[in-house]
Amino acid sequence: MVKFPEANTRRFLGIFVCRKCKSKIRANNIKVIQGKIKCRKCDAKALRAVRKK
Repeated sequence: MVKFPEANTRRFLGIFVCRKCKSKIRANNIKVIQGKIKCRKCDAKALRAVRKK
């Protein structure tokens, strides 16, 4: 399977996972670091980046 940069940016760049309910959120990196983004389901601000497999 061929990996190309456009697919990697689409799949991994700007996608975060809630540490409580494990839901995915697409957001700006800077806003997540500042704590302005919260989870839609549980309103938690604890987010992490998506892991690359």
